[in-house]
Amino acid sequence: MEVTGLAAVLLATALLLVIVSAVQPVARRLEVSETVLLAIVGIIIGGGADLVLRSTYTDSLSGVAGSAINGVAETLLDFPVSSEVFLLVFLPVLVFQGAMAIDVRRLAEETATVLLLAVVAVIVSTATIGLALMPFAQMPLIVCLLLGSIVATTDPSAVAGIFRDIGASSRLTRLVEGEALLNDAAAISIFAVLLNAVISHHPIQLGSATLEFIISFAGAIVVGIVGARAMLYMITVLGNAPAAETTLTVSLPYIVYIVCDDILGVSGVVATAVAGLTMSVYGPSTFRPQTWRFLNELWQQLVFWAGSLVFVLASMLVPRLMVGMTRWDIVLILIASLAGLVARASVVFGLLPFLAMTRLAPPVPTPFKVTMVWGGLRGAITLALALAVTENQHISTPVAHFIGIIATGFVLITLLVNGTTLRSVVIFLKLDQLSPMDQATRHQIVGIALEKVAVRAKETGEELGFSPDATRSVIDGLEERSDEEQSANTFDTALGDRQRVTLALITIANQERSILLDLFRIQGLSRRVMENLLRTSDAMVDGARLQGRFGYVRAIRRRLRPSLRFRLAQEIHNRLHYDRPLMACMAERFEMLMVTHLVSLALTRFLRERMEPTLGSRVSEIVSETLSRQRKMLDEALATLRLHYPGYSEALENRIFRQIVLRLENQEFDSLHAESLISDELYRELHRDVDRRRQRLDRPMTFNLKNNIEDRLRHAEVFKGLPAAALHDLAMTTSLRFPSPGEAILRRGHKVHSVFFVSAGLAEMHVAERDVRFGAGDLIGAVEVTDHRPMPGTVRALQFGHMLVISAVRFERLLEDYPVVARNVERLLLAHDQEEPHAVLLPHQDFDREDPPGSAAAELLSVRSDGSR
Repeated sequence: MEVTGLAAVLLATALLLVIVSAVQPVARRLEVSETVLLAIVGIIIGGGADLVLRSTYTDSLSGVAGSAINGVAETLLDFPVSSEVFLLVFLPVLVFQGAMAIDVRRLAEETATVLLLAVVAVIVSTATIGLALMPFAQMPLIVCLLLGSIVATTDPSAVAGIFRDIGASSRLTRLVEGEALLNDAAAISIFAVLLNAVISHHPIQLGSATLEFIISFAGAIVVGIVGARAMLYMITVLGNAPAAETTLTVSLPYIVYIVCDDILGVSGVVATAVAGLTMSVYGPSTFRPQTWRFLNELWQQLVFWAGSLVFVLASMLVPRLMVGMTRWDIVLILIASLAGLVARASVVFGLLPFLAMTRLAPPVPTPFKVTMVWGGLRGAITLALALAVTENQHISTPVAHFIGIIATGFVLITLLVNGTTLRSVVIFLKLDQLSPMDQATRHQIVGIALEKVAVRAKETGEELGFSPDATRSVIDGLEERSDEEQSANTFDTALGDRQRVTLALITIANQERSILLDLFRIQGLSRRVMENLLRTSDAMVDGARLQGRFGYVRAIRRRLRPSLRFRLAQEIHNRLHYDRPLMACMAERFEMLMVTHLVSLALTRFLRERMEPTLGSRVSEIVSETLSRQRKMLDEALATLRLHYPGYSEALENRIFRQIVLRLENQEFDSLHAESLISDELYRELHRDVDRRRQRLDRPMTFNLKNNIEDRLRHAEVFKGLPAAALHDLAMTTSLRFPSPGEAILRRGHKVHSVFFVSAGLAEMHVAERDVRFGAGDLIGAVEVTDHRPMPGTVRALQFGHMLVISAVRFERLLEDYPVVARNVERLLLAHDQEEPHAVLLPHQDFDREDPPGSAAAELLSVRSDGSR
């Protein structure tokens, strides 16, 4: 019985997947690119199917065998795949996963380089190839430019695969993958403009085309960000639902792609890429770690299927597209290929140095440039665009013939010539070798690790009862390798203290991220808090990499500084007396400080046990000092909150500890089940019991913003003698402020609208060559309100603090109604002049240079840019 229709298509697809699965190990064994081998296989399948149908040999076979072979050949040649299928089904998957897999923060350093390669290089390639072909192709310039736009889009899959296989520089891989994100979008946008001009026979208006191009990119960026953020918000609303979360991510690229392409008329490729980049930034802190890991594995599998099928199916079309090729077509293909190479080289070698000179981008080494020029392979997207032209009924046959043959030949040359030699080029240029820093680190770490492995191997051999003769050769080999690594170790001489400190801080920041991801597995911790902590840990890595110790410390300070959302909530609280947003922000800040405190303890232990043997005691001391400063700031901020909200603090600690214990229970039950000590039924019941107790912990805790305020006022010296009713009324009408180090509380020359009662913390004002310090129990702005004069100097916080804000009108009325408060203020001012509070100095702070800083602020400003005194 003959297989036809949908069954035949599904059977053919399944057989193609079997072939794809066999190609991967063969390509690895032959040390060639999977993409190149897939293209060759696709050409063989397409050519073989065409040959079978043209041959009369199958007709001579027995009925069933002959009809089956002919049926398979017909299905493969008439496979229901068109340019629309390539662009709608496969392209969103490839672009989205490519963007999601990129380290956006590292790519941000290369923004100018990527835009140059993705946009400028496409425009230059389109123009160069079109102008080079026009004198020889006997085609209008607009048709030659259309061909140029088709072959201008590069395919990174083969290049990136080769780079990963041979261990090429991560920066080189990042540049190639970053280029590919917007390269397709730029080429497809130019292609659409030129195709419309060819069909309508109208000249292109350069101004309107440029404006359309910009609008297409800008609109797509907005749609991509909004779509991804909306999806991430839905995930936070759904709670812990991995299946639903995964489904949302699969639907996202198709939604933004089709909405942009078919409804809004902007670039769907750009929108899909931006949505993937947004997922890359916010995904790890939004999804639970186990879900995020599964999600990445799922998308890698989807891309393997999509990318492999794209190349096989597109390559199967090559024989059809090459029908009717002449010798002159071969000449045109060579001209187009040479022009494309020249255009890419002119951009890479001509414009990249300009970016480095203007400091718009880091300099790109010459070996990188050579590899980027030679690695400009073309692939499935080029074939899909060529197919779109040949399928278009409004395109004349000569034009379709010209586009199909030249574009296909161009792809074949880049794959079979550039693709097969790229590995040798990378190895010849020594781009597969480690950097001097990585090389020195390798000898240091591997030497120590092998020494430990040898000791553990010897102990394990003795425990398991292996004879000394059986284990001696293995242990001797480990010790010999350890000695070789130690003798080649140049860690102390190759790297200075500054480089080793930078390396240590990057390691510490990455370890912090790992600890945070581990904590994120504890259900019940706030997603917003974990998102902020993970984002700032990435900022610490970037800060340490770019500015060393100073950049790391600055990132720590930014983490502890109140966010924009917190400041807005505080303004709403102060001006509108609406407390709910500030209460939510305070609860999150409390949790953030507590989680960060736990992480800092783990980092100190990690430094002492794991890093000190590798980096040495000198570097460990410097890094330990930086971590101790971080812990000091954390302790100060946390102590301030615990002082005023002791009940909430204890309840939050208890809740976090209960969540940790529940996770330990789950891990123990998993171990028991893995060892077959408990049945499946008991295992499920135990997990249900843990989930029930966890759900009780998921209920949000209530944070009382005004808690303990009246008690603090009652014990304050300035309000002694105030009646209980007046104290209660004052507590209910005051606002709260939580200043961070360096924050301006009142500015010089400004009228004082509020008096600040310092409940905890420290502030300073410099007036007439004199420093005025304000500590717990002091009033800031009271004298200026009484005397109706502006502030003589800017008051800045030196520590994390807790202040009660009393409006100037309310304070004046309080002085009039209760003279005892006025007498208390005068007495405290006299005592304040005689004894100033002690300043606790923190790491580097930024102050306005217009106002002269006080002594404490001046000492803070004296910290050198490397973060040390």
